Amino acid sequence: KMILTPILAQISNQPPEIPPINPVVAGVVGVVGFAFVIFMIASIWRVFTKAGEPGWACLIPIYNLIVLLKIAGKPWWWLLLIIIPFVNIAIAFVVNIKVAERFGKTAGFGIGLSLLGFIFLPILAFGDAQYLGDHPSNQ
Repeated sequence: KMILTPILAQISNQPPEIPPINPVVAGVVGVVGFAFVIFMIASIWRVFTKAGEPGWACLIPIYNLIVLLKIAGKPWWWLLLIIIPFVNIAIAFVVNIKVAERFGKTAGFGIGLSLLGFIFLPILAFGDAQYLGDHPSNQ
């Protein structure tokens, strides 16, 4: 009983002390995060326009997936596969690989789109890649 008393005395119902957040750091993180989001929106907008689709479509939830499936040459009903857990991961890889191939890139680039989209999407958007669509060399 004597051994437990000091240990029990240390236990309290008080929440741990949380250090205050530096407002300057929070502001910088917020501005950088906002700039990153705008840059990624600009990237997907540019990919959509390169593929002949309206850029604003990237801003509309669900519709943007339908347009992305169209760019990849996949049917719209694949949208249903995207809502199935674990299947959606495989579908994301397939769609990104097809998008890469339709822009004249390799399957490896498509895997990069899936795993490191924040790097590969701007390369696709602002690089020299042209949308080939159903071009015979893209089959």
